[in-house]
Amino acid sequence: IPNSFLLTNSLTGHVRDLKNLRKTGPWSSQVHPLKETIVLSRLRSSSLEIREKGSEILREQLDAAKNELKLKDKECERLSQVRNQLEQELEELTASLFEEAHKMVRDANVKQAASEKQLKEAQGKIDVLQAEVTALKTLVLTSTPSSPNRQLHPQLQSSGTRGSYKSHIRNKSASGAFPLSPAKKEIYRHSLNPDYELYELTKMDSILFAEFLMWKEHPSLDRSSAFLSRIYREDIGPCLSFTRSELSHLVQSAVENNSLTIEPVAMSAVPMVKASAIEYDCASTLKCALSGLSRLCKHRIKLGDKESYYYISPSSRARITAVCNFFTYIRYIQQGLVRHDAEQMFWEIMRLRREMNVAKLGFYLTDQG
Repeated sequence: IPNSFLLTNSLTGHVRDLKNLRKTGPWSSQVHPLKETIVLSRLRSSSLEIREKGSEILREQLDAAKNELKLKDKECERLSQVRNQLEQELEELTASLFEEAHKMVRDANVKQAASEKQLKEAQGKIDVLQAEVTALKTLVLTSTPSSPNRQLHPQLQSSGTRGSYKSHIRNKSASGAFPLSPAKKEIYRHSLNPDYELYELTKMDSILFAEFLMWKEHPSLDRSSAFLSRIYREDIGPCLSFTRSELSHLVQSAVENNSLTIEPVAMSAVPMVKASAIEYDCASTLKCALSGLSRLCKHRIKLGDKESYYYISPSSRARITAVCNFFTYIRYIQQGLVRHDAEQMFWEIMRLRREMNVAKLGFYLTDQG
């Protein structure tokens, strides 16, 4: 502190002068009494001044400390308010989190119950479908050339006296020379004449079967696999190749996406539809939208969610249906609904491929069989 330092120096100087006066000799008290009195007076005044300055300095320090304490109290009060606010927000957040957690648990329980209900319904539907498949297999197995099942061959119910003749009658010696045990034998009826029986020997193609086994390990609808790529190239593509190529591609995409609808139509309908700026005249349902030929169109197709309908001839419907049947079966395999072994699956796929080729060549069944 500068002022106290100066006062201390002045007081020290007065004390030193007084000591010097007393050391001058015995005559000093007689010669300089007045000077000594002056020095003592100055010493007293300096001491009082130092005390006053010190008191003033201490008061200033006390005021500064009080002000600092007030600031500290305000800061503590502010921090206390912040703490209380944070505690309140934390309590509200905790309550909100617990409420949200309970809500999520309730929603999860509801969804789980709904999923379990849907699973039970799906299992019930699967059981029904399996029972229907078993019944159909029973009908197929009970149908023989000598006594065909009339439920599978409705054309036999209204038919009159039919001439029957057998073809490919085997010679006993020939059948003995060529045993049938290494190969499978299938008996089926000609599509145009139910009394015309054909005996067919089937032999498995090792390359096709190997491609099928590779596909069966990870079944999918991706045409990049060798198995599906071959079927697309040899069967699906040619079977869905119509004169109207643009509409043919749309039909193939809808079949692949399982979004194509086929439905019968009334013969009095007179539609006019458009697809991709190409107009297809189906007046009196006599022109097929796919082939462009004048035919009696008893069915129409719808592609996905589009509102347009396209009227098709029976031959075009047969070709589309054959491809749809193939995709339905491989989707069942992909979903794990087919319980047969690999060889049975393979022969069923070969049968579906044959249906696509037969339909592609123009053979199909009419409503009258």
